[in-house]
Amino acid sequence: MYSPDLESFSEMIEQAGLVPLHRTIVADLDTPLTIFAKVAEREKHAFLFESMEGGEKWGRYSFIGLDPLLSFSSIGDAVTLRRAGSQATAEDEGGEPDVKIEEIRESVNPFQELRDLLASFNASTAPGLPRFYGGAVGFLGYDMIRFIEEIPDQHAPLDFPDSSFIVPRLVLIHDSVDQTLTVVCNVVPGKGADASDTFDTTALYQDGCRRIDKIIELIRSPLPTSLAAHAAGCPPHTFTSNMDEATYAGMVEQAKEYILSGDIIQVVLSQRFHTETTMDPFLLYRSLRHINPSPYLFYLRLDDIILIGSSPEILVRLEDDEIELRPIAGTRKRGATPQEDKELEEELLADPKERAEHLMLVDLGRNDVGRVAAGGSVTTGDLLIVEQYSHVMHIVSGVHGKLAEGKDQFDVLEACFPAGTVSGASKIRAMQVIDELEPARRGPYAGAVGYFGFSGNMDFCITIRTFVMKGNDLWIQAGAGIVSDSVPEKEFEETVNKAQGLRRAVELAEQGL
Repeated sequence: MYSPDLESFSEMIEQAGLVPLHRTIVADLDTPLTIFAKVAEREKHAFLFESMEGGEKWGRYSFIGLDPLLSFSSIGDAVTLRRAGSQATAEDEGGEPDVKIEEIRESVNPFQELRDLLASFNASTAPGLPRFYGGAVGFLGYDMIRFIEEIPDQHAPLDFPDSSFIVPRLVLIHDSVDQTLTVVCNVVPGKGADASDTFDTTALYQDGCRRIDKIIELIRSPLPTSLAAHAAGCPPHTFTSNMDEATYAGMVEQAKEYILSGDIIQVVLSQRFHTETTMDPFLLYRSLRHINPSPYLFYLRLDDIILIGSSPEILVRLEDDEIELRPIAGTRKRGATPQEDKELEEELLADPKERAEHLMLVDLGRNDVGRVAAGGSVTTGDLLIVEQYSHVMHIVSGVHGKLAEGKDQFDVLEACFPAGTVSGASKIRAMQVIDELEPARRGPYAGAVGYFGFSGNMDFCITIRTFVMKGNDLWIQAGAGIVSDSVPEKEFEETVNKAQGLRRAVELAEQGL
């Protein structure tokens, strides 16, 4: 059964510009991985979002998206928009419908461009659907901060976008509790978000139903044989850094001078690792989610850019006007036994340096949330608790607030971007130091991956523990928080160790899982 029915659909699409038509089926024999492999692995634009809660159980909802109504990317102040062809005339067979470049133009603020584009869809509400059923999905690179704050820009642009998003026509919502799959077709009249054309509501409804049925047909088909071929693995990879240990140590010493002079309290300095590969990216995602299950697991393919990540840390979430962020700072390895876990947890919480650094970031988070929250609504819950993951445990706290009147999801993102845990404190000055000391732009690293929903909800994680792939190039980036008593050799080792977790995923994929 499709929801809404034709009569309700006709009323809704006359009043709005987009209607989420959907159908739910039993999916007790399917997983998000198998569903994605069947319907989206070969798509040029597609995503898979999964979640492992506390490193021990899968989150309830996983999201898959494909067939973009609109794609958006920005490099500096140049914005590129591509819109899908008319919904009723898109090709019945083959991958995505043809797209045309709608516009390439300069923009004073790509954030505002994306906000206006999302609003132009004028989406209907969708009672009964989960927190996300459609919207703009993608990534914001760290360097987008220059459209929010005055940060120097002394490095040449990288060979990929500063930001990239799609607005998927098709969104699949896998419910691991109810063992169901909801297929959503976001139906728009006319072309893309342009609702000015006349349209036949019955034809639009039938076209949406047909697209949903086609997806369900694919889900009920066998897994593609290409997955077996991917399992053959590939030769070993060697990663090289964009700096040697002496260069990194020099950055640390310069940062400590700024700290000792009172210019900053902390700064996060990173290095980037690169290799060339012919590895199948979806195989790498499968390997990463197996080795390092995390609250934010994502496979994000945006044309020739692919982000594959297992981020443990939320940047910021807005759901039903409730703002949440959860700073993570302070880490220990997991113990071999429950008793050893308990001892390590007590040791972590008793470490004055770990506590001080964590509380500093909690204060920074409170300040960020306070910029967009109603007066007196900012609270700190779950202060200094330890969350256990598959290989490590972290100190975590929760910061909450009620969205202020006149503010929206984009305001929330801008207020909290980037996270203090990947920049430093005070945040703006720390980012100025990063631009001075690091030898290149950061690109996607330390930015954000997630969505701005039609519903007004949003959810973004910090882009850490993430592979960036373009063609045969594969990058990893990792940083360490520098404070007054940091030892350069140990900070360098920390960045190498963080990257090693991702390298293990590469090694497993090399063996073919």
